[in-house]
Amino acid sequence: MEKTKRKTVPLLLALSLCTFWLAGCWDQTEVNDLAIITAAGLDLTEDHQLELSIKINVTSSSGAQQMGGSSDPSGGGGGQSIVRSVKGKNMADAASKLQQVMTRKVFWGQDEVFIFGERLAKEGLSEPMNFLLRHPGPRERANLFVSKGSAKAVLELDPPVERSVADALRSMAKERTGLNITMKELAQMMTGKANAAVIPLVEIKHTQKPQDSFPFIHGTAILKNGKMIGRMNAAATRGILWLRNEINRATVTVSPKNSEGTVSVQLLRGQTKLVPHIHGDDWAITAQIDAQDDIIENTTDLDLTNPQHIEVLKSELQADINRRVRTALTQAQKKMKADIFQFADAFYRQYPKEWNRNKGRWDEIYPKVEVRLQTNVKIGKSGLIGQNLF
Repeated sequence: MEKTKRKTVPLLLALSLCTFWLAGCWDQTEVNDLAIITAAGLDLTEDHQLELSIKINVTSSSGAQQMGGSSDPSGGGGGQSIVRSVKGKNMADAASKLQQVMTRKVFWGQDEVFIFGERLAKEGLSEPMNFLLRHPGPRERANLFVSKGSAKAVLELDPPVERSVADALRSMAKERTGLNITMKELAQMMTGKANAAVIPLVEIKHTQKPQDSFPFIHGTAILKNGKMIGRMNAAATRGILWLRNEINRATVTVSPKNSEGTVSVQLLRGQTKLVPHIHGDDWAITAQIDAQDDIIENTTDLDLTNPQHIEVLKSELQADINRRVRTALTQAQKKMKADIFQFADAFYRQYPKEWNRNKGRWDEIYPKVEVRLQTNVKIGKSGLIGQNLF
């Protein structure tokens, strides 16, 4: 018994010492020692170098003043933010040079927005995406955008409403009035069967006061084989959202035939199901589109409690959806020949054997795929108010 006690005491002492060392924070990094990136922009220079620009929230107002920071109206992070830029041969080289010119350790963990300049997007995004996906810092759920012009110019904005340009872009993406694409989703599209992708396109809205200029999402950048090959405007983007089953919010205004005024409806729910068909050499796909809307404004003389008038309105709304979808299809399928709607995945799931036999010919098959639209619109609350009541 005494021998057992002699063995136990040293063991307990050793464990106590280990616990003492493990409880410490000897390897911690203080927040004030970090350069916390909130947004990053990537541009291609005229001499074909990659320019990496980052926006940083500085935790010390005095430090920001010494570094030439700009005011942040939110007051967060000491109320200061700065933009820093470096150039390199590629993304890895630029990131390494960035750390060399920073007095603090660069921290990517809070970077939730990456903006690619249009020139870089046309040259190709495969190389910078390779770095971002391999690096342990950047988040896979970070939002991605392509800027019309320089990405650095977007970072230099201080939106008058949101506390930062990153918050402004993320808020607009989450509203789902346009596309909302993350780093993970772009990687999946670029390596998918269709090898085509979409990214929301950002423009700068210039105002009379330069300090009040702000970014906004206006359209879509179309990528094929990792390179931007074209763009679509906001109206065509709505068609993309319908076919990709990503529609979330929408307000549509139509002018019914044989009636003066307009009717506006708000989308409550929207869903699209792609049903592929293969008959010999004929490949077709049926897009079953269902929408449920509420009427939010009626300036016509139509009595929307009348089922006949509701049918007229439904026809107008169905025609509006079909028109937007056909616009997106014409541009993506016939002109750009980019399968941004993921038709390839739909055919693979339904006809795996036929797909495997013909996947090498998809670029030839896709432009000839017949797309049939089956659009069904339901109207919920019709209301009792019309123009004739005022």
